[in-house]
Amino acid sequence: MRPDNVVSAHHFEAMGTTCALFGVGMDRRRLMEGESWVHRISAGLTRFSSDNELARLNRSMGTWVDVSPEMEELLRESLRAFELSKGLVNVAVLPSMLAIGYTRPLSEGPTGAALGGALPLPPLPDVLTVRRARVRLAPGCGIDLGGLAKGWMADRLCEWLGANALANLGGDLSAGGAGPAGDGWPVGIAGATVMLRDHGAATSSVLRREWGGLHHLIDPRTGRPADTGLEEASVVARTGLDAEVIAKTALLAGPDVGRAFCAAHALGWWLSTPTLAASGSRGL
Repeated sequence: MRPDNVVSAHHFEAMGTTCALFGVGMDRRRLMEGESWVHRISAGLTRFSSDNELARLNRSMGTWVDVSPEMEELLRESLRAFELSKGLVNVAVLPSMLAIGYTRPLSEGPTGAALGGALPLPPLPDVLTVRRARVRLAPGCGIDLGGLAKGWMADRLCEWLGANALANLGGDLSAGGAGPAGDGWPVGIAGATVMLRDHGAATSSVLRREWGGLHHLIDPRTGRPADTGLEEASVVARTGLDAEVIAKTALLAGPDVGRAFCAAHALGWWLSTPTLAASGSRGL
């Protein structure tokens, strides 16, 4: 172990983004074990594989599929996210992702869009049933776990690393403990530095992963890229997964409803429109 006041850091690439793990008084080898866990779990959750656990579920054609404990937990959290967001966070978004040309990692470039095939998404509880170690997905539907997976993984990593650690998976992060100086973990969010202690944070944006006038954030009410008057929403919440859900809900709801939703569910938030930024905070 390292001295109690020394911060170990480990940076790596995973899931098409930059990740970082930090721990106070922690051997760097433990952080490297955390990286290995990220690669192992994300390999089963990415939709860009044709032969992983998610791919097998997406082509199951309405039959029951055995799933790992991790997949079961994440799909249960997806159903919770649907309820919390009043249907705006819906992981049954794969058909729309394919219709807008997001068929492979954007580092390889998008494929042709076919927006005529983009339809409103079905309510997630109508098409996804989760039982102990088994899942059923309705025929013709497809799951893309996206940012929910990163938020969930950040929370699990932070718990596993120990009492004073931070996991940042491409901006979805979870911070536990008092941080290196005892006053929380310093994290840059929306141009400001906030001190997080047993908090999560996430940003949802239409400015990232965009191409040819399109972007990856789908409005489930239309099945098309969202256009709600907000460009970006950053949120601090109790967990990284909750922050991801609240930020995405706010962005999809638009400025007025999004602000009210954040006030009801977030500890801190920053909402950005094309012309101005509005922020609010509570409990920080």
